[in-house]
Amino acid sequence: MKILVCISKSPDTTTKIAFKENNSQFDDAMVQYIVNPYDEWYALVRALELKETFGGNVTIINVGLAENDAIIRKALAIGADDAVRIDADPSDALYTAEQISAYAKVQNFDLILTGKETINYNGSAIGGMVAELLGLPYVSLATKLVIAVNTATIEQDIDGGTQVVECDLPLVISAAKGMAEQRIPNMRGIMAARTKSLTVVSAIDSPKLTAVKSYTLAEGRIDCKYINSSEPEKLIELLHTEAKVI
Repeated sequence: MKILVCISKSPDTTTKIAFKENNSQFDDAMVQYIVNPYDEWYALVRALELKETFGGNVTIINVGLAENDAIIRKALAIGADDAVRIDADPSDALYTAEQISAYAKVQNFDLILTGKETINYNGSAIGGMVAELLGLPYVSLATKLVIAVNTATIEQDIDGGTQVVECDLPLVISAAKGMAEQRIPNMRGIMAARTKSLTVVSAIDSPKLTAVKSYTLAEGRIDCKYINSSEPEKLIELLHTEAKVI
């Protein structure tokens, strides 16, 4: 099988978020970046499992600048065969998807996998956009993937149960928790990653249709109010007047 896995760079979950330039830019000073966990733990690892079963090749692709090479090498250390970096600033989801689809269009991949979303933007948009641009079927939030001959059987969690979808290859899938189990790179993989192929590809011309005007930090935690179990009417009143959920 020929599999493409889309990976993104995300701040570590312990990162203290701050902004600069009048809250118009993310301040990445002292930020530790990682491979987006949904891309690494679920999409990439499931791709490697499929390769181990059927043979073939797993390529990872990232849209970003040269500083992304470190996180790309980590993904290579987990077991991917080679990597492609589209040399561009991924300013928005559509621009990123157009870069990925332009590369994938001429490579004839059997399967394209992404994580369900990135942990910094939570947009969950790239997979669907790539599928549309390539004219391929798309299944989102997949928790299980089984391949038989040229057909994929995918499970998704839905309200009240599980939905099973069957699609012919090639297709695009976004992977959610349950798709695979995290793998930790071993020393052999880390050493091998240093010599694996990392191809840098120029970006295609594509308009950037969105821009960030400003960022706002989420409100911090507020003090809890405790209501005596003998006074449920006070809880109801607060839910109605303050929380405004009823």
